[in-house]
Amino acid sequence: MDIRLTINGAERRFPPPITVRGLVGEMGIEGRRIAIERNGEIVPRSRYDETTLADGDRLEVVVAVGGG
Repeated sequence: MDIRLTINGAERRFPPPITVRGLVGEMGIEGRRIAIERNGEIVPRSRYDETTLADGDRLEVVVAVGGG
């Protein structure tokens, strides 16, 4: 059964298990400057591989945009 995640206010479903690193891959934003907040707490990039997401987690994903 898929897990439900709310990402930037929109519900999405993913097959378990999924880590933050897996989510980044699914979203196609690997290698970019990003910040991820899970249930109100920032997830350090060093913990992306070990942070497993759970049904009902709320995430905010911010992608830095360069400009000049």
